Amino acid sequence: MDKTRIDAASAPKPVGLYPHARRVGNLLFLSGIGPRDPKDDRVPGLVQTKTGNYKSFDFEAQCRSVFDNVKRVLEDCGAEWGDLVDVTVFLTDMKRDFMTYNRVYAEYFADNQPCRTTLGIDSLPTPIAIELKCIAVVKD
Repeated sequence: MDKTRIDAASAPKPVGLYPHARRVGNLLFLSGIGPRDPKDDRVPGLVQTKTGNYKSFDFEAQCRSVFDNVKRVLEDCGAEWGDLVDVTVFLTDMKRDFMTYNRVYAEYFADNQPCRTTLGIDSLPTPIAIELKCIAVVKD
């Protein structure tokens, strides 16, 4: 079975050795997608100290950016937002961020409600507060 590797030109570059997505049959598996800006690799709303620690961030801006990045990967793969069937969301601070995330999620997923799992985790590999892992069913 063909397992096509897809590197999305319009999305931020992966932070490790992995593709943006892999297509197997009519399933499209997206790697973890974060909110970094594809133009300059910056995290929207993140203010860091000179030593690289974060002072403050705009979690809603990160939510919107991560959803937009997922859309970019889907489109580069020949899929669309409505093709999503499963979304796993990783939040670094469930207590602080869940309400904002859930509100923004409802805006983006008003017309398509895929299965969803939301996990609270300690950290992500870069200074981000949200990451999505998605599966889509694509048309032949």
